[in-house]
Amino acid sequence: MWQGKCVVLGVTGGIAAYKACDLVSRMKKLGIEVRVIMTSGATKFVQPLTFESLSGNAVAVDLFDTPKRWEIEHVAWAKKADVFVVAPASANFIGKVASGIADDMLTTTIMATRAPVLIAPAMNTQMYLNPIVKGNIKKLESYGYHFIAPESGRLACDDIGLGKLVNNDDLLDAILTLLEPKKDLLSRKVLITAGGTKEAIDPVRYITNHSSGKMAYALARNCVRR
Repeated sequence: MWQGKCVVLGVTGGIAAYKACDLVSRMKKLGIEVRVIMTSGATKFVQPLTFESLSGNAVAVDLFDTPKRWEIEHVAWAKKADVFVVAPASANFIGKVASGIADDMLTTTIMATRAPVLIAPAMNTQMYLNPIVKGNIKKLESYGYHFIAPESGRLACDDIGLGKLVNNDDLLDAILTLLEPKKDLLSRKVLITAGGTKEAIDPVRYITNHSSGKMAYALARNCVRR
């Protein structure tokens, strides 16, 4: 059902950039076209060739690279996106967008898109909790940008706390929710039960099944998206 959909994925400089490789692979398996834009900092952690191999498309890095076809590339990509995702998103990137700065391929394309934008921050705990960063996030949310909060855990700096990039399962769910064309369950309440059922024979014995609950989880995810 995701055939014909396009996600533009922005990758900023941070150790969590390697997780974006798996995200691209997962989206491709669902039939989603993926275009990747990397900041120069991101290329220090993952080579553009990796994303080109996984996505099957050229990766954009430099705003002034010669375009692959005659088009204003950042505008063309901005128009093509059904959803624009930035994962991982650094404090620097968030600050630039919140301040209206567009000085590279990623920030320029973000400024030009009218697609829903989903930002997944990843950084040191104290950076994430800094009032400046929190203020920038709140400002962007007021403009309609979507954020998915980071997780707690051991960070690259060996600190333990909030700042890990959200896991790809939850990130992919958030992307598919924004891609979902049908919103026919808005304002409705859905109750789904999961797992095996038991029917008593007597106070000791019962009949049950080997249900894993996976079908119910899939139904729940689909309902959330709708």
